[in-house]
Amino acid sequence: MSWLLWPASLVFEVIVRLRGWCYRRGVFKQRRLRGVVISVGNLTVGGTGKTPMVLWIAERLIAEGKPVGILTRGYRGARPAGERGKLESDEAAMLRERLRRKARFGIGADRYTKGLMLERHGVEWFVLDDGFQHLRLARDADIVLIDATDPFGGGFLLPAGRLREPKSSLSRADIVVVTRSEHAPAVETVIRRYTTAPVFHAQTQLDSVCANLESLPGGPSLPWRAEKFFAFCGIGNPAAFYDDLQRWGMQIVGTADYRDHHHYSQGDADDLERRAQATGATALLCTEKDVWNLDGVQFRRIPVFFCRIDLRIAEGEQFWQAVSEVVQTKRARVAR
Repeated sequence: MSWLLWPASLVFEVIVRLRGWCYRRGVFKQRRLRGVVISVGNLTVGGTGKTPMVLWIAERLIAEGKPVGILTRGYRGARPAGERGKLESDEAAMLRERLRRKARFGIGADRYTKGLMLERHGVEWFVLDDGFQHLRLARDADIVLIDATDPFGGGFLLPAGRLREPKSSLSRADIVVVTRSEHAPAVETVIRRYTTAPVFHAQTQLDSVCANLESLPGGPSLPWRAEKFFAFCGIGNPAAFYDDLQRWGMQIVGTADYRDHHHYSQGDADDLERRAQATGATALLCTEKDVWNLDGVQFRRIPVFFCRIDLRIAEGEQFWQAVSEVVQTKRARVAR
């Protein structure tokens, strides 16, 4: 099937390269905020750990006493937000809850305009979520995440594969982070063909298993080792989630995948309960992001738990030092 879509991928690549050329040559104007912008992005469609990385950076900035704003587009599956009835994505809702409202959010396609609004509220540091392809907004650090289990989306650009732009675009990255890094060595060999940027390694880790969103991060986890889970998710890379569950020692007796950002219906819930009971599962298990798409849905016959996941960067202090140095260098260059 990928080969049948290959001509369309070639057309897409031409468009992507032409767009990049237009920004480099000034045909399309890039906008710059007064504050510092740290972009977190990737090359492929689907999950590479962007949201946990955004959370990691935001928490670090907040701990340093910096006024932080999160700039995010928002996606399908949007739900009413906590501010003035706007719509926000499941990722934004999750980040807002995890950060306990210690950061401001700018949600919308025009991240520059949203950033200007946040600057009027005193925000000086921005984390640009999924920003690698958002060339309209200038950034002071470009962090690119690559999932070692599926680094380049099958090798083809959309629609034949899952690449959003060619691998050569890694040359724009200031820092590369390889997630699920136990598979990293072979991936790094390919990365080095396209960039000399420093490469760091990260791994998802289980913070806790929770039954509701009131559970505080870092708090006690529900006892789960005796449970038989039927796992489900509506994320970009479901296989990676299931691999993580098994790596953490969970007993998974069945799985169900939904499209990314899927908003669950009562029919979905009833179907999940039937399938879970047929496999002998004692509980359902999903991602923290999925919880935000379960509003209005009731599970009557089997409990539902979710995993609260954090990102552990193997060289955390060195990584943060590298980010700081990139920011200082770029800010000094702009100030000249």
